[in-house]
Amino acid sequence: MGRFYITTPIYYVNDAPHVGHAYTTVNADALARWHRLRGDETKFLTGTDEHGQKVADAAAKNGVSPQEWTDRTSARFREAWDALGISYDDFLRTTEPRHYETVQKFLGAIYDNGYIYKDVYHGLYCVSCEDYYTLESSDEGRCPIHARALTEMQEENWFFRLSAFEDRLRDYYEHHPDFVTPETKRNEAFSFIRGGLRDISITRTSISWGVPVPWDDGHVFYVWYDALINYMTAIGYGREGDEVSTWWPSSHHLIGKEIIRFHCVWWPAMCMAAGLEPPRHVQVHGWLLMGGQKLSKTMAAEGVVKLTDIAPVTLTSEFGVDPVRYYLLRETSLGNDGEFSHEGITTRYNTDLANNLGNLMSRVATVVSSKCAGVGPAPRADSTLAPLARTAIADAMAAWDDFSPQGALEATWRLLNATNAYLEEHAPWKMAPGPEVEAVLGDALEVLRLVAVLVTPAMPGVCGEIWRRIGLSGAPDVAPVTESALWGLYPGGCSVDKGEPLFPRIRSDA
Repeated sequence: MGRFYITTPIYYVNDAPHVGHAYTTVNADALARWHRLRGDETKFLTGTDEHGQKVADAAAKNGVSPQEWTDRTSARFREAWDALGISYDDFLRTTEPRHYETVQKFLGAIYDNGYIYKDVYHGLYCVSCEDYYTLESSDEGRCPIHARALTEMQEENWFFRLSAFEDRLRDYYEHHPDFVTPETKRNEAFSFIRGGLRDISITRTSISWGVPVPWDDGHVFYVWYDALINYMTAIGYGREGDEVSTWWPSSHHLIGKEIIRFHCVWWPAMCMAAGLEPPRHVQVHGWLLMGGQKLSKTMAAEGVVKLTDIAPVTLTSEFGVDPVRYYLLRETSLGNDGEFSHEGITTRYNTDLANNLGNLMSRVATVVSSKCAGVGPAPRADSTLAPLARTAIADAMAAWDDFSPQGALEATWRLLNATNAYLEEHAPWKMAPGPEVEAVLGDALEVLRLVAVLVTPAMPGVCGEIWRRIGLSGAPDVAPVTESALWGLYPGGCSVDKGEPLFPRIRSDA
């Protein structure tokens, strides 16, 4: 038994959550569920990022205070994650007193260690990114991400000596090749360091909506510095009950590729400056695209898409919770960009879920009812499906361990495809009741049991229902996967329930 501390980025509360946020969160949730299934002591953190100019502007636009706005919008993220069955252990809001305390102590340690100094900043700023750009790094004076004109700013700030960590970060990357995955994203992060690091501004005097700087009244911490420290807040840094030594060596950040620089350059340097090791691992994923564009609140503002159409609550109401989770995990490899569409969800639903998994459950339950009086027989130890199952189990477990939910589901569906072909070959619905039909059905029931175990991190509700229908007590995630994902454990003699179709087909023209 090990430990696994998985985090999402904390989401900015200037508007409502959409399926792009859900993509990150469902992947993190599935990985957390997998490690619990592994028997690992697991902590899963998510939350909302509630400071900064964008939030203050959004609140003013809506005629409320920043606190009222963040209370309202943060609740919408909780609602979205509830709709998707997200099993977080901690939902952190950066307006909480515990976060203020940790931020001030963490950055206070960096200040005491001599890595923070005062100077005047003059440069280009993007409110949407909450980030500064040089003219060279901009798109001719426009934000390279949001395509909006950058604002020229000048103010007295406190700066972090990021440049002091250039050599240490190079060394860390060279000695920790798996610090950032996939390799393409590691190379991108390392290129920032090789290009040379400049000191960066970490406070503001132009706004007041932020964590106050304890050593200088009138300054608040820049929102990105405040936000990054949430990973420490959740494990008690600087407070009673500090668990940093327990969880930090097992920390894994799951982030989108647009925030590589913050998490893979700034954040490890901040940790070093505070006297800590960097996080154990950063897994970077690509973007969900719609019509070739990144799903974002900017798209909604420009009228490209309605946020309500891609809201998690909308999607789960239309397709069901587990089908949406399955689509987000299966459609795109974690690390690559993927295309999101309602047509894509419908296709995955009908082909993978209705025609494959749902059809297998229905066929087996129906034939057990007609040929075995509704009592499920035990599988054969020497079934031709047994070696296929062992390969699928090994491949799925390795993929889950390697931050590849898509690969784990692909391996499991290969076993489902083989089992459906096995049923077509033997046609148990044509057999007379007796040992021969019982052998075929027992093998198929064992595959359904194994699928319920291997897929439960992705579709916990559906897998629990399969478990119940094949007559097993408890749930597929009760026993550690190393004990339950073994061929031949379906006991036989269980009452099998036909039930309604697990996945009623969706008309693509509906």
